[in-house]
Amino acid sequence: MKNREVSVLQNLRQKLKIYAPFSLKGWLVYLLAMLIASMLCVMLQHVSTSDVHVPIIFVLVVLVVSLLTEGFFYGILAALTSVVAVNYAFTAPYMQIDFTPYGYPLTFMTMLAVGVVISALMTRVKQQEKLRLESEREKLRANLLRGMSHDLRTPLTGISGSISAVLDNEENLTREQKRELLEGARKDADWLCQMVENLLSVTRISDNTVGSLHSQEEALEEVIGAAVLSFRKRHPSIEVEVSVPDSVLMVPMDPVLIQQVMQNLLENAVIHGETTTRIRVRASTENGDALVSVEDNGIGIERSRLTHLFDGALPFSGMQQNADQTRSLGIGLSACMTIIQAHGGSIMAYNLPEGGACFTFTLPLGGFSVGNP
Repeated sequence: MKNREVSVLQNLRQKLKIYAPFSLKGWLVYLLAMLIASMLCVMLQHVSTSDVHVPIIFVLVVLVVSLLTEGFFYGILAALTSVVAVNYAFTAPYMQIDFTPYGYPLTFMTMLAVGVVISALMTRVKQQEKLRLESEREKLRANLLRGMSHDLRTPLTGISGSISAVLDNEENLTREQKRELLEGARKDADWLCQMVENLLSVTRISDNTVGSLHSQEEALEEVIGAAVLSFRKRHPSIEVEVSVPDSVLMVPMDPVLIQQVMQNLLENAVIHGETTTRIRVRASTENGDALVSVEDNGIGIERSRLTHLFDGALPFSGMQQNADQTRSLGIGLSACMTIIQAHGGSIMAYNLPEGGACFTFTLPLGGFSVGNP
């Protein structure tokens, strides 16, 4: 019996959190909206002899409060307060509550009903939006898990096979053969470390909110330079051209995560470009955002896979290949999308007319530019 009572209380608390959450923001929005509406009505009384506009203004208040707060509580409170305020302060007889004049009861009951309905509709819309976002996050998690199960298998098999070959045939292998096998195992291990970093990043910002980032003003060209320097150490044969503005772009960002995005895109250009020999990285400004693009001269992206690059799907190489014979950077691209969206930006990919692929992402440019001397 006690367990049932506890369960009922817990359910009641959960419903109260959903439908009547108390917060400082909610009270501030409610009080500020009522204050502004009251001041506006007072000013209009001096320029108009009609009070027809008063109910409309307070219905608008209910709409604004319902939009900017969570749950039913503040919207319904605004509706009730508006009915009382309109009757008491802004319709004759003034400074007293009187519903007896002809037409008043119907007017105020209609106003209250409209306010309650608006509050309920706004709450339902916001709940549906939350469900949609949660569904998208669950889809992303499912895709990441599916991609991870595929991505782990190939490199782990390679590492195990290389080490077993060295241990089982130590006397029959030459020094060069042993080194080649161990180099392959090391590359696979490095790639696994990168994938784990991607997964940790997605987990860290799973809510897709800027508030979950360690954001600070950073010079975009320094973050790009660090990623390119790290890439060149692993791929010295790939030519990388970097183009940045003459002025230093200061962008609010989590520099570690944005560097990770750059590294993922550069690695992607090599692994899935297949024939890539040159990569061009460009940074610029566009419509109040910092715009970064990574172009390669590889084989490009198969058209049918362009719409699924960032959902953690299996390999998207331009050639039809066995999924178990190649690594997928689907997890890496999913991490890129999550990171960029958490910064308030966007990311996309397309094929270049002259061949190769281009990945671009934007970051809100909230910093400032410092001209070079």
